[in-house]
Amino acid sequence: MSSSTTARTAAVADAESSIKPYDLVGIGIGPFNLGLAALSQPLVDGGVLRAAFFDSRAEFCWHPGMMIPGTTIQVPFMADLVTLADPTSPYSFLNYCKQQGRIHQFYIKEDFNPLREEYSDYCAWVSQQLSTLEWNSTVTSVRRVDDLWEVTVNGPRGTCTVLSRNVVVGVGTTPFIPGELRAAPEAGLAVHSADYLEHKKELLAQESVTIIGSGQSAAEIYADLMEPAAYRGTRLDWVTRSGRFFPMEYTKLTLEMTSPEYAQFFRGLDAATRDRLNREQRNLYKGISGQLVNHIYDTYYRLSITKGLPRPFASTLLAGWSAALCDTDASAPFQLTLTHGETGETRTHATNALVLATGYKAPLFPSFLETAREEVQFDTAGRLAIDPGFAIDAAQSLFVQNAEEHLHSLIAPDLGMGPWRNSIILKAITGREYYPIERSVAFQTFGGQ
Repeated sequence: MSSSTTARTAAVADAESSIKPYDLVGIGIGPFNLGLAALSQPLVDGGVLRAAFFDSRAEFCWHPGMMIPGTTIQVPFMADLVTLADPTSPYSFLNYCKQQGRIHQFYIKEDFNPLREEYSDYCAWVSQQLSTLEWNSTVTSVRRVDDLWEVTVNGPRGTCTVLSRNVVVGVGTTPFIPGELRAAPEAGLAVHSADYLEHKKELLAQESVTIIGSGQSAAEIYADLMEPAAYRGTRLDWVTRSGRFFPMEYTKLTLEMTSPEYAQFFRGLDAATRDRLNREQRNLYKGISGQLVNHIYDTYYRLSITKGLPRPFASTLLAGWSAALCDTDASAPFQLTLTHGETGETRTHATNALVLATGYKAPLFPSFLETAREEVQFDTAGRLAIDPGFAIDAAQSLFVQNAEEHLHSLIAPDLGMGPWRNSIILKAITGREYYPIERSVAFQTFGGQ
């Protein structure tokens, strides 16, 4: 065969490859879609599946603003990207430790929860081994064309369109600031917890700092600032709307609520009951680790008796108070009105800087899906109507990750349940259960099961 014929053959192959539909296109490469990519990689290698995953970022990086030294993720290492679906996967956390030459050190450490920095590095390590990931690639639209999805992507080589039989949306969440505090970043040094480390030095240079929030992030930031604030003479306050500094519920029978049985039970409840339970059960997964609560108390005690500080450690812990911006006071850039949820009492609170540990929120409807809105199903409250297979369209070919809290409660954001959800999605896409899906794992019975 001549060189020109070979070149033409290669060109034809490239052209056919560019228009041949994918079986799976993933939008967003956070932990959940990264886990899906890892579980699908053996199927891609075996010619069973053709897949591509797109993300606008340059590389994997998980909450860089909260990589506080010494902090851990709140789940054991088995809640990695793949283990609970495939313990033999080369993309497990334990294999990552082995390849890094520190599996024995991790074993001797006897702490099941990986460091947060370690977990992020593990995910990045997995991402570097997968052939289906496309970074610096922003999806701008998804539309239905006959029985396929047309996905438009702005990438390093310009704008292109790919076709896929199935699409899995895993765009994650974005920092949330409640309306009563939304103007704060424009009024002075007010940073969301997502950007904390970038502004830590600037915060400590202030005369006073107030943290607002009730969860793990607020507690970690408070704990991280206590010592340096005390030695710099910076006043450090913590305000939370939650009635108490509630610890996360982490007993074993409660952990069974992250199970297929509880997902089925919760899904069968009426919408009003589900919404009520989601409010009541927030502390089960959005509280503070008990170990950290104790660490904060012990540090406060130690600082309260430490001599040689510029001034006695100045800090007030205010539980049960909601905060709202009011008119700026001349004595400080921020003046807050605090209202106690149980007594109705109000007071003012002045501070030089704010850390808004006010959580994250998933987009109600990603803008790139507007072109597919007619295909998407909604419930009576205008929320995504997600079926048991995590599809949101009648054809069961458009799937979502971590968007079903209103249907599955605390299971939706749980890292450990990601492999279970991904196993279900892969079965729906391929028609075969490549990874065994557990239907019954709990010792207890929920409802009338």
